Amino acid sequence: MTELSKAEIHVWHLEMTDKPESPPARHDHYDLKKADTALPELNRFLYASVGAPWVWYMRLNWSWQEWMDYLNTPGVETWIAYQGATPVGYFELQKQDSGQAEIAYFGLLPEFVGKGLGRLLLEDAITRAWDLAVRRIWLHTCTLDHPAALPNYLARGFRVFKEEDLEDMIPAKRLQPWPGADKP
Repeated sequence: MTELSKAEIHVWHLEMTDKPESPPARHDHYDLKKADTALPELNRFLYASVGAPWVWYMRLNWSWQEWMDYLNTPGVETWIAYQGATPVGYFELQKQDSGQAEIAYFGLLPEFVGKGLGRLLLEDAITRAWDLAVRRIWLHTCTLDHPAALPNYLARGFRVFKEEDLEDMIPAKRLQPWPGADKP
């Protein structure tokens, strides 16, 4: 059982209600591919590996079936950025009612953080989300996320529509995708 501690968390809810007028410039930093087959093992790997430094813990106890049910939900898409055959990062989109789409999860694997790829991947996530939405795309971030997350979202055209403070019980120690992963 993971030891938990109380945390004060500030959450920003952000939205974009106008589609960017021009698509982002093409680049060759990675190839972006949509996962065509629901694979709980793949999504759990991405979630655990990308999310470990940012305390993504809510899905870690999901069963294989819970992952499969989620991934087979109509409107859920997983997009993965690759350099060659190596995953760089990913995002999950959820098409919602009333012409909306949520960027539900977004991030880079730790090896690729700080190399300028976050802006590019977010621009790709925005483009793909607008393929699903006609009215609005949205997401949320919090004080547990990378310090550059909120500035990146704001610089890409999102605006804050709601802020809230909450308390939650989160893992007391830094999460790891496997025991000892934080040691070289």
